[in-house]
Amino acid sequence: MSDPLTGIPFGGDLALPSPAGTPSVAVLVDLVRTGSAGGQVKCWERFAEAAAGLPAAELGVDLTLYVLGDRPRMEPLSPSVRFVTLPPLISTSPLVRDRGVDVCDVAPHHPALGRLLPFHDVWHLTHVFSFATTAVRLSRAQRRSGLPNRAGLVGSVHTDVPALTALYVQELTGRRAGRGPRALAEASAALVRRRRDRILRACDRVMVSTHAERAEIAAVAGEQRVSLLGRGVDHTRFRPDPSARAELTRLLGVPRDPVRVLFAGRVDSSKRVLLAAEAVRLLRQRGRSAHLVVAGAGQDSARVAGLLGGGATLLGTLDQDRLALVYAGCDVFVLPSLTETIGNVVGEAMACGLPVVLPAGARTTQWLAAPGRDGLTVTDDSPAGWADALAALADDPAERAAMGRRAAASAAARHRTWAEVLTEDLLPVWRAVAPLPSPGDG
Repeated sequence: MSDPLTGIPFGGDLALPSPAGTPSVAVLVDLVRTGSAGGQVKCWERFAEAAAGLPAAELGVDLTLYVLGDRPRMEPLSPSVRFVTLPPLISTSPLVRDRGVDVCDVAPHHPALGRLLPFHDVWHLTHVFSFATTAVRLSRAQRRSGLPNRAGLVGSVHTDVPALTALYVQELTGRRAGRGPRALAEASAALVRRRRDRILRACDRVMVSTHAERAEIAAVAGEQRVSLLGRGVDHTRFRPDPSARAELTRLLGVPRDPVRVLFAGRVDSSKRVLLAAEAVRLLRQRGRSAHLVVAGAGQDSARVAGLLGGGATLLGTLDQDRLALVYAGCDVFVLPSLTETIGNVVGEAMACGLPVVLPAGARTTQWLAAPGRDGLTVTDDSPAGWADALAALADDPAERAAMGRRAAASAAARHRTWAEVLTEDLLPVWRAVAPLPSPGDG
């Protein structure tokens, strides 16, 4: 049987709870899923792959991940795991075109999703837009009706949406100085924060990435409802590879001899990639042989190229296997971003044996076991401060290599796989909020 609005099969194809009581979980990603999608989409792709690789009895849930796309379709990964794609109603594509930003749906309600949600026992919200507001609206209706087995509601925070909103509003106003543009950016961020908080308050459980973030969200949702959701690393894919340096030159034309400083992610102001580019430019002005490698796309790509000329190689968006080669073929990884909730690229870089350089106090530093030994943190958050940190590694190849080995050792010892995070963090929460059968059911 198929839903007449979407054509998506449900019932026997979108598995309902089994007689044994297997909960059906719907994860609402609310972003367009493409090969170039950002970290949030990739995160849930990795969780889905991990779930599909588990025996059904060990997984213990039936999992459907809802994403956005051009047409309705279903992609099964296993009998118990699938992606379902629904078209957005009010797409942000016209606003973010050529920016490298993931496209979402800002409609207040998504009727097609609303028709499918009742077939699931747990609704997991991962954003603050159309999918999330649809689920919260339906959950409130279930509460008002006194439904004894209403769906359990889980929220997880993957992106600092208020901070990103402020940045993008500043860009849309041309970063004009003065109280007006600044007030508009602050008001927009406050509006999004209130929206996020309303959604999180409606959830039975909320999952965050860091202990610092836990304190912030506990003030909104209540401490007893907040738990941690880590991120995994594919240690099979991301690992040191002595042959990668030569391969990076042969396949992608990256100069072999300079110190290769890698940035991976969206190439825009939210990641502060221009700060990394300025630092590499200063290094080169000081006589160091340094080259910036950029894996990603975004509106600042042309500015990076203009700033560094032949001192940078911009690779665009890469698939995971090619990205693993780029990590392993570079010397240092930098991520100046202050808006990350966790920054999975940091864990991937460390697993490939790269020293990582991060802003002091950023949430990304949680990947480090011993700052100063398996990575560096920058306290002087200026181009000169970042250039000084990079110079310390550029000038000492032996220490740079040793720090890379310590980074890989930290990753092997401390950074969990996606399957481990799924079974240790996600599955217990989903099972805890799944509604119990009413007396006489089954």
